[in-house]
Amino acid sequence: MMRKRLPRVVLAAGVAGALVAVAISPGAGAAPAAPKVTPKRGGLVIGKASKHKPTISMSGSTSVAPLAALLAQKYVRVCNHCVTFRLLQGGSDVGVADVAHGRVTIGNSSRDPKPTDPSGLVFNPIAHDAICVITNTSNPVPNLDQNGVQQIFSGGVHQWNQVPGAQRGNDAIAVFVRTPASGTQDAFQKIFMNPFNVSGQAKQLASNGLIQQSVKSNKDGVGYVSEYFAKGTHAVPYKGVACTLRNAKSGQYGGIRTFYMVTRGKPKGAAQRWIHWIRNNKQAKQIIATQWVPLK
Repeated sequence: MMRKRLPRVVLAAGVAGALVAVAISPGAGAAPAAPKVTPKRGGLVIGKASKHKPTISMSGSTSVAPLAALLAQKYVRVCNHCVTFRLLQGGSDVGVADVAHGRVTIGNSSRDPKPTDPSGLVFNPIAHDAICVITNTSNPVPNLDQNGVQQIFSGGVHQWNQVPGAQRGNDAIAVFVRTPASGTQDAFQKIFMNPFNVSGQAKQLASNGLIQQSVKSNKDGVGYVSEYFAKGTHAVPYKGVACTLRNAKSGQYGGIRTFYMVTRGKPKGAAQRWIHWIRNNKQAKQIIATQWVPLK
């Protein structure tokens, strides 16, 4: 059965180099359109701002951002506009640093905690997600094992004719990776690359959306993205298992990481109520299950 897809968040460059969501529109077979969201300078504002109600500000992961936006839209409706949300992006490390320094209420992270993270932070898990290795649709690589992924992304192989099943002949492989601030980069390194490192010759890009667009427009491209961003590319099966939501939910697919909302200490007030709603409310779980993997 084909799964319905919720409206997608379109990403564009924002202030201070952050990436902000600026439009939401339904795709083919989408669920009912989300409430209209007007882009504001400094981030995506969800709900009507007022001095009489709290604002939850977020920054961080470009993987978590689409889910956070959809959850925030729903929450504003069900709580009768009890809160306003402001959402910026920039990468997981940016979100962790922002919340640690009190610049935002919540830092969105698609990586696990690091020993080097500031003390006093609480990583509140909200969902799981699959990371897909993607190629251009004209080059539908049939499968990659861990060694194959490591050889491509570490620079051990440089031409597609060195990759079994590739259809680009002796063309040079164009490798696209995330910047060091990315939680997707951190998770990809842990799950797929260890003990090898991503090649310093790979082109670094600041968001899932930019990796997706680069691979879509380059027949020799290869990269990795959250499964949500694999549309329009070829998601390469990993160890013989397709990178699909169904396989991620069943546990068959191996490239799974966790999404977190990071707070300074235990969440309090409006943030605590919202995170509790995400983790326990049936409607929130339905949103997560549509395109991500719910917590057990």
